[in-house]
Amino acid sequence: MDYLSKFRTLSGWSGLVLGLVLLGSVLIVILGWLWGSEPDAFDVRDYAIQHAGITEEKLVSGYILGATLSRAASTILDKSGGYISNDIFPPGVFLDNISNWEFGVLVQVRDLARVMRNDFSRSQSQSVEDQDLAKAEPLFNFENDSWIFPATEDEYRKAIKLLDRYLGRLQTGDQGRALFHARADNLRDWLGIIEKRLGSLSQRLSASVGQVRVDMDVTVKEGTGQPSLIEVKTPWLEIDDVFYEARGTAWALIHFLQAAEYDFGDVLAKKNATVSLKQIIRDLQATQDTVWSPMILNGRGFGLVTNYSLIMTSYLSQANAAVIDLRNLLEQG
Repeated sequence: MDYLSKFRTLSGWSGLVLGLVLLGSVLIVILGWLWGSEPDAFDVRDYAIQHAGITEEKLVSGYILGATLSRAASTILDKSGGYISNDIFPPGVFLDNISNWEFGVLVQVRDLARVMRNDFSRSQSQSVEDQDLAKAEPLFNFENDSWIFPATEDEYRKAIKLLDRYLGRLQTGDQGRALFHARADNLRDWLGIIEKRLGSLSQRLSASVGQVRVDMDVTVKEGTGQPSLIEVKTPWLEIDDVFYEARGTAWALIHFLQAAEYDFGDVLAKKNATVSLKQIIRDLQATQDTVWSPMILNGRGFGLVTNYSLIMTSYLSQANAAVIDLRNLLEQG
């Protein structure tokens, strides 16, 4: 009887442990599904009005773009599940897709924060930079996967607070004058950065099927007079990482360019470039369609299975071509 009682007790504990493990696994799966979902788009004009607490007519030039930058940075911190990239526990540690989406957004946040500091807020190269933006920009460039001492979220929230302080001074003129210069040359320089980002992503996405390319660093093989060729192929386990980084990049750019359409409206109209900017936004919006497959498919050529990376490349390449056209329009008198 003693042995039978012990066996029943052990069986009871084993069943309890097994039940708890199964319950924990189910909860992790559910949380993973909720936390892994990408945030919805938002209306940049409505958010800027809400952020400033005034009517649209009273918004100063640059406020919508700055508020959109603040909102994009806040989104990666406050979305479902919070900031995932520095998680060390389940389910966040397993959610690499949304982590790469966050990184795509973050790169655009960093680029725009740098442009805000060095170009948009300064009248010329010899002018003094805005102190709040000068402090915010390096904070956005803090490592994106620090868990503690300090945590990445803490540094980014400091940067957002400084950015919001700049926006407050820009709108009201209190605590020192803040500036925003909506000039064609400033917009063109920022678009040049966007052009390079989109071009790089397009190349990385295209490499999902493997490509033979001319080595741009060593253009001619020694002694042969022939171009040096290299084979480029994204590792299979990294294909979805690049795809979701591109999704995050496009999500951020859609909002930033929509904001620029308001703040640079006069410049764009003068250059007959408004339609070109709208075309870029439209091409980028196509990248945000729902992904129905549970994994990023990677078919080759004209095979039976589609290749999601090449489809994404097509949209980004179209947007990049439109960016080049827009820059040319802005350069013309």
